[in-house]
Amino acid sequence: MKNSVRWFLVLIWIIFIVPGCSSQSGTETKSLIDRQPAAAGRFYSSDPVELRNTLKGLFEKAKPKTVDSVLAIICPHAGYDFSGVVAASGYKQINPDKKFENIFILASSHQASFMGASIYNLGNYITPLGKVKVNIELANKLIKENPVFNFNPDADKNEHSLEVQVPFLQYWMKTEINLVPIVLGTQSVQSCKKIAEALKPWFNENNLFIISTDFSHYPKYQDAQSVDKTTCDAVLSGSAEKLLKILQDNENKSIPNLATSMCGWTSVITLLNMTGNNQGYQFLPIQYMNSGDSKYADKSQVVGYWSIAVVHKGTKSEFSISAEDKKELLRIAKVTIDQKIGENKIPEFSTKGYSKTMLTPCGAFVTLKKNGDLRGCIGRFTSEEPLYIVIREMAIASATQDTRFDPVTESEIPKLEIEISVLSPMKKINSPDEIIMGKHGIYIKKGWASGTFLPQVATETGWTKEEFLGHCARDKAGIGWNGWKDAEIYIYTAEVFSEKEVNGHKD
Repeated sequence: MKNSVRWFLVLIWIIFIVPGCSSQSGTETKSLIDRQPAAAGRFYSSDPVELRNTLKGLFEKAKPKTVDSVLAIICPHAGYDFSGVVAASGYKQINPDKKFENIFILASSHQASFMGASIYNLGNYITPLGKVKVNIELANKLIKENPVFNFNPDADKNEHSLEVQVPFLQYWMKTEINLVPIVLGTQSVQSCKKIAEALKPWFNENNLFIISTDFSHYPKYQDAQSVDKTTCDAVLSGSAEKLLKILQDNENKSIPNLATSMCGWTSVITLLNMTGNNQGYQFLPIQYMNSGDSKYADKSQVVGYWSIAVVHKGTKSEFSISAEDKKELLRIAKVTIDQKIGENKIPEFSTKGYSKTMLTPCGAFVTLKKNGDLRGCIGRFTSEEPLYIVIREMAIASATQDTRFDPVTESEIPKLEIEISVLSPMKKINSPDEIIMGKHGIYIKKGWASGTFLPQVATETGWTKEEFLGHCARDKAGIGWNGWKDAEIYIYTAEVFSEKEVNGHKD
């Protein structure tokens, strides 16, 4: 009889007590089931020392910080050998000393399809660099209060797109991380809106959002560059509707081998729904590369990568050009032309003491004049290289590669006047009325054709606005005098300076 009672009590303990120790729906007393790394050894090194050294190298190669008070970044999630530098450039925009209440990572599932989004609420996230705390309380709150959220074991099991972001945070952030890891399984635009609505109360300066996505998959190198630029422009517009349209347009173009323009489109659409058609927010491009730019350099089929930062409108960029910067940029252009034409050498310049501006990637033009007449002018709207390198390369191009002129000769060098234009980001306009003559340069794009005039062209020629547009459309873009009327028009400003202006005389 005593044995029967004893076994009955044991049975009660097994049924009612033991499950409570390991239940995933318990509260403070439940045991944690930390999420173990699934991508380590595949997308990044599983060895902590090697991984930390890899990250150190990526951040050393990354673009410098150019904006303040970042609210969100869009970053790629491919293997670190392919997209790591672009991702590091995005993370480098974040203030590593800022203590965020939460860091949300939104990543679209590559492994499972399910309704809504899954939030890992069982434990913490583990990588070779250690443990990252998950805000389980907030994860449970979001799941409880929003039917669009749940926990789906298949979402995190083998998914890399969220996991690969975590070591970047571990390496870069100097403050404690409270992670909210969200994997989107939905392919529904309406579900993305619901996810955005649920997360929007946390979209503020106290929290940080990491949006994980690659861009084009598997077109050839040149096609990827074109498609990724178009897709990025749609993201920069801040409009979810425009991005969806561009993604569909890209698909309809039947570009060879293009499987998708953006694998994590649901995560990006969710972000764009949170920012509400760019009301009060600004999207800033940080860096672009594709896998053809990696050391493996297969350009036949590539994957594209962008890093993009989201800030409040009116947030000031750290980019400005000082008088010292102007003098040094003009010196670089002059020395480069002297050595390239006279000795067929390309000079190297020490960056010691250079300002952040000199090391910031941006577009620029170098214009050469001789006796007041144009002698060469070539430039770039954007660049993945620092400004001082862009000036060096454009100086060579203007002196030797402008097809309108013969290459500059050594005897002409003393007669050259050098002018530099450093460009602001381009802004698409809806009406020519937005163009301010003498202030704005224009970039006209129609299909694959495009052309530009720098702001100073309007002042130097005395053209009317219609002549400014007509000449650009016909003479630069090759789409006819009236071609601008049904083309995309962008405006930009340029900080223009010359040897005469900066030095007071020509050296």
